[in-house]
Amino acid sequence: MTILLGQNPSRPATGPAAVTPAAAVTGRPSEGSVHSWDLSTGVDGPGTRFVTFLSGCPLTCLYCHNPDTWRMRNGKRTSADDVIAEAAKYTRFIAASGGGATISGGEPLLQPVFAGELLHRMKHELGLHTALDTSGFLGVRATDALLRDVDLVLLDIKSWDPATYRKVTGRPLAPTLAFAHRLADLGKEVHVRFVLVPGLTDDPANIEGVASFAASLGNVSRVDVLPFHKLGEGKWQALGMEFTLHDTPSPTAEQVAHARGVFAAQGLNAV
Repeated sequence: MTILLGQNPSRPATGPAAVTPAAAVTGRPSEGSVHSWDLSTGVDGPGTRFVTFLSGCPLTCLYCHNPDTWRMRNGKRTSADDVIAEAAKYTRFIAASGGGATISGGEPLLQPVFAGELLHRMKHELGLHTALDTSGFLGVRATDALLRDVDLVLLDIKSWDPATYRKVTGRPLAPTLAFAHRLADLGKEVHVRFVLVPGLTDDPANIEGVASFAASLGNVSRVDVLPFHKLGEGKWQALGMEFTLHDTPSPTAEQVAHARGVFAAQGLNAV
C-alpha cells in the first residue's frame, strides 16, 4: 500500500537541528533535490514508513518504474527542515506500526550530504528506525558517519553476471559487491532486493550466484525476490524514452517461487 502525500514540497522550515553531519560539512542548512515523499507499507522496510525519494541516479535500469527520478534537475530543491517537518506529522502512526523512515530515490548516495542529514535527523530528532535504499553503486560516497545513522540497508543486487548487470543498469557490478562486503564488515543489517526478469535475470546460474553471495555475507536478514512488472512503462513514454522490455512478460508465480526457493536453499529468508 502506498499513499502519495506530496510532491514539490514547500513547507516553512522549523529550524535546524543543533549539530548534524551536513552542518559540519557545509556550514549552512542542508538542501537537496527531492522528487517526492509518501507513506509506504510493506515495500520500503518494516512497518509503515515515511519514504523520501531523492532525485538523480547514475544507473539507467531497463525496468526502472521511476525514470522521472534519474535527473536531479527534475526534482524540487528542498531543505532538510521541510522534510523533517513533514515526517514529524506521522511519527506516532509510524511508531505504532513498528515502522520508520526510508531514504530512497533515484539513488540517494548521489546526494550523500543531504541523505546523511535526513538519516541523522530522522533517527535522532524523530526517533525513527532508518533505512537506506540503494543500488550500492555509489557506496564509496557513504561515509562511516552516514552509515552509523542507518539501521537497515535495502541493497539492490540486480544481477550476479557482470555482463547482465551492465546490460540492465549501464554500469559495472563490482562497486555494489564491494559495498555489500563493507556493510558485512560493519555488521549492518541488509535486505537484498533482486528483480526477476524473464529472459534477462532469470538464468539459473545468475540466481544461484546472487543467492550464494548474499548467504556468504552473514548480515542479510531478508531477500525480496521482486517480479518484473511494466507499471512504469507509461512514464517512459511520457518522457519520450523507449521502454525496451515492452514485450517481456512478468514471471509466473511458479518462476517466482522457484527463485525464492534458490535463496531459501542457501539459508536465507526469501519473500
